[in-house]
Amino acid sequence: MGSPNFKPTRIFSPHHHNSPPCTRTHQIGALLLVASTFFLVRLFDHSFSTCPPSSLNHDHTSQNFVHFSDGGSLSWPQIGYGSHLSLKIYVYEEDEIDGLKELLRGREGKISADACVKGQWGTQVKIHRLLLQSRFRTRKKEEANLFFVPAYVKCVRMMGGLNDKEINSTYVKALSQMPYFRRSGGRDHIFVFPSGAGAHLFRSWATYINRSIILTPEGDRTDKKDTSSFNTWKDIIIPGNVEDGMTKRGAVTAQPLPLSKRKYLANYLGRAQGKAGRLKLIELAKQYPDKLECPELKFSGPEKLGRMEYFHHLRNAKFCVAPRGESSWTLRFYESFFVVCLSLSLSHTHTQTHTWRSIKVILCIC
Repeated sequence: MGSPNFKPTRIFSPHHHNSPPCTRTHQIGALLLVASTFFLVRLFDHSFSTCPPSSLNHDHTSQNFVHFSDGGSLSWPQIGYGSHLSLKIYVYEEDEIDGLKELLRGREGKISADACVKGQWGTQVKIHRLLLQSRFRTRKKEEANLFFVPAYVKCVRMMGGLNDKEINSTYVKALSQMPYFRRSGGRDHIFVFPSGAGAHLFRSWATYINRSIILTPEGDRTDKKDTSSFNTWKDIIIPGNVEDGMTKRGAVTAQPLPLSKRKYLANYLGRAQGKAGRLKLIELAKQYPDKLECPELKFSGPEKLGRMEYFHHLRNAKFCVAPRGESSWTLRFYESFFVVCLSLSLSHTHTQTHTWRSIKVILCIC
């Protein structure tokens, strides 16, 4: 039995090891080390910056210029990638794979690409057309680094060309005929899903294209699905399709208005769709009609704004409110860039009590 007065040794006692004290000499030495490091770094930076431009490839002759039909150009620097980007992309033809034509034009083949290029999901067509004309396109599968699988399934589904079950079975049939897809497990194949539903339009995506590269405007679909098809390590977020008349150089559909000439403080131009956040905005607009514009729009009929009319309304406010709809993303967020309107994105409405109070206070004050 130990003595009741026994106290165990404090192993980590500060007096257990006699560490040397930090003297003024140590402090001066540390300051000299920091100062010398700083001046040496500056010296090296200066020596590199005085090197001839040709050695750093900064002159125009070291740039690979890509010219566009509208007069613009894009320079590709040699640094990092060299003067030539070695990339070959194979684009599947609709006639070479059984099923691709249905994914592009519907079961009866009556849906045109021109019909699908319109609206917020037009990226499915534009990316396809861009790659068909790209200088990186190859017609030889054996030399391709990437493979693009064209499909306009969102448009085809919306226009009644295929239902969900048909989309799923047609994708499976088409993929089974692609030996290069099987070779890589789909890792070098690219798919575009231009809506908030993402790859979930293809119900069996997790089985067949979970390793493929997916281009989609939204990364989070866990609000309605158990899992998200988006993988940050391989997939890419793309913007929605904005009207060509707003994005091309020169004359556009609607030029931005000076802030002093804008009639409204804020606006929301979209259908309510029974969403709490959108309905709340319409209610606030009735209370403050001179400050907030939120017309009750419909998908068709007299309550639907035409494209020209839509952008003329959009540019007439300082703030463009973009509440979530069926999914988190909304095209209004991108459209607001082109009329120089500050976009206010509102997501989960059940957590927005303070947000709505703040908006109401601002409307009262302004």
